[in-house]
Amino acid sequence: MSEDKKDLGDKAEDAFDNAKKKAKDYAEDAKESAKDFTEDAKEAAEDFSENAKRAASDFKEETKRTFDATNPDAGKNVAIIAHITIIGWIVALVMNGQNRTEIGSFYIRQVLGIGILGLVVSWIPLINLIGWILVVVLWVMSLIGAINGTEKPIFLLGTQFQEWFKSL
Repeated sequence: MSEDKKDLGDKAEDAFDNAKKKAKDYAEDAKESAKDFTEDAKEAAEDFSENAKRAASDFKEETKRTFDATNPDAGKNVAIIAHITIIGWIVALVMNGQNRTEIGSFYIRQVLGIGILGLVVSWIPLINLIGWILVVVLWVMSLIGAINGTEKPIFLLGTQFQEWFKSL
């Protein structure tokens, strides 16, 4: 019986040694797999970084071309932006201050006049609704002119707006 116990102990020891060996092999395989994964992830991150840098550079160049004073559409862009809320008007005013264009200045003055007209009309109780409809129609007409890139003053007060706000 002691020999059976000895054989059983030897078998257990051999099984333990085999398990240790297999565990070591699996650990080495896991290390290699992790190393490969790390290298792949590093390559993917570098590719992403390069693509992001290229996209940012392209965006920068496109922005420069769009808002360059020598670009005929630069003033058109300022004119359209001026029609988008008061914040858009302020942004257009700043942009036009950096690269002054005639069409940009024209629509900045026109939108300012339309905005002031809207405020004045809103304070007159009897013509409030009709006045606001008129203001919206003038704004749309002005926006269409800006999109087309033509300096077309709005009817009634367009030329006066250009004269009154000529310092802009």
